[in-house]
Amino acid sequence: MKHIFIINGAHPFAHSSGLFNKTIFNNSISYFKDLEGYEVQFTQVGDAYDPKEEVEKFKWADLVIYHTPIWWFQLPFGFKKYIDTVFTEGHQNGMYTSDGRSRNNPEINYGTGGLMKGTKYILTTSWNAPKTAFTLENEFFEETSVDQGVMFGFHKMNTFTGMELLGTHHFHDMEKNANVALELKEYNTFLNEVVANF
Repeated sequence: MKHIFIINGAHPFAHSSGLFNKTIFNNSISYFKDLEGYEVQFTQVGDAYDPKEEVEKFKWADLVIYHTPIWWFQLPFGFKKYIDTVFTEGHQNGMYTSDGRSRNNPEINYGTGGLMKGTKYILTTSWNAPKTAFTLENEFFEETSVDQGVMFGFHKMNTFTGMELLGTHHFHDMEKNANVALELKEYNTFLNEVVANF
């Protein structure tokens, strides 16, 4: 039995209701519940949560799936608070022991104190920005991908705990030109490909 922990980092704020990320979140839950041999736990960041229980979900998981919109080129503040709170709770509690360095030689081995080796993760992000903003010369993101740019620190955060990236899927132009049916179809194709290698 494989264990899947799904997190929706979206929460309502100002003009953002989080509807698209809730749709993707619910799709992921249904996708894995319908597969034989998988158990699912999930968290909606906008709801109340117990940090200790969330740490246990991370420790239980074989695969963590993060869904998040991007607000002002960063995580939503509620999701950032969740990570700060839960990952701190996970210190010397199954997620990581330390930053991995020793006092004898503090110049090396930073980021090697993670305890979640063997756990994989998937990241999805949703953007107002079109895909071309990341790929075309002279466009806003200067030909820097989502994963090597805005989300680089997020990936390093997971590496710090010992988790390994299984795949990413980014949804673009979701405010002005969203085709939700097509996005869901492409996302499920992505999941089929990822699960085949999991």
